[in-house]
Amino acid sequence: MSGTVPRRVSLDFAVEAIDVVKLDAARKDGLLEGYDLMSPFVWEREGKFDLLVRVLPNPLAPSDPTGVIYAGKSDDGLSFAMQDSPAILPGPEDKDAGGVEDPTVVLSGQDVLVFYTGVDRARSQGAMLVAQGPDLTQLAKKEVLLEAPEGEGNIKEATVAQGADGTYRLFYEYARDIRPGVGASRIGMAVATTLDGPWSVVEDPFTVREKAWDNWHLSTGPIISRPGKPHVMFYNGATLDARWRIGWIAFDENFTHVVDRCIEPLIVPPPPELRSGIDIAFAASCVDHGKKIHLYYSLEDRVLRRSTLVWLTPEL
Repeated sequence: MSGTVPRRVSLDFAVEAIDVVKLDAARKDGLLEGYDLMSPFVWEREGKFDLLVRVLPNPLAPSDPTGVIYAGKSDDGLSFAMQDSPAILPGPEDKDAGGVEDPTVVLSGQDVLVFYTGVDRARSQGAMLVAQGPDLTQLAKKEVLLEAPEGEGNIKEATVAQGADGTYRLFYEYARDIRPGVGASRIGMAVATTLDGPWSVVEDPFTVREKAWDNWHLSTGPIISRPGKPHVMFYNGATLDARWRIGWIAFDENFTHVVDRCIEPLIVPPPPELRSGIDIAFAASCVDHGKKIHLYYSLEDRVLRRSTLVWLTPEL
């Protein structure tokens, strides 16, 4: 990241409350019974809330897709009535026949753009794709936006933001082999003048820190952007043994420099409810309510939560 270094700022947040996010089955047989829930993307329009979420069977059979994306609506942002039919299904083309994951919504004029991860039929690679339509019931898959270059893999977990210069940034997670037999996740970034691209990959926006809670893996999370203020990403970080926590990092107006970063994680998951559970909290989306932020995330890759965060920096 280059250019004139801006002055550093001092940010902080506190967790005020944690609530359970409930998905009401649309069918009598229970649409979500026996399924894991991941990547909850929630956004607000005219006082109502929309949701896209990755749904997958538990246990996952060899022939099951790695994810199907369902949609829901809510009055309060906590209890969602789910649509009976998926918003995005795998296939039929090879590029996403293995599963569809990690939805991220960008509103563009009258259309909804959904950036999502497509897992290929062989389940050997994930790429960034996009679906577009006037609403969540009329989404049409467009094209592959970003594929992994040589030596990298599994482009996923899109986060889209616009800089003060008007250009767009596409943050994404990618797989990187940093030691034989031991891979790691990193956060990459691509730049484009329009949401349709073309997207040009640039230098990674930040990296891991030695002897910290995010010393091995990184993955993208949602961004809060306010005019004239630092952009804040609630990102996901982990150690070598994949103990994932949620922290935050702040950028200048055009994402050229990091101006602040948390020392300790903001959200640490509680002990897993089941002995088979995994130690992971993973942020997916947020809704900005001024002094407070509603952060949506998954626990154990199976249940959904919403944290209410409070800004501790008065001028922001």
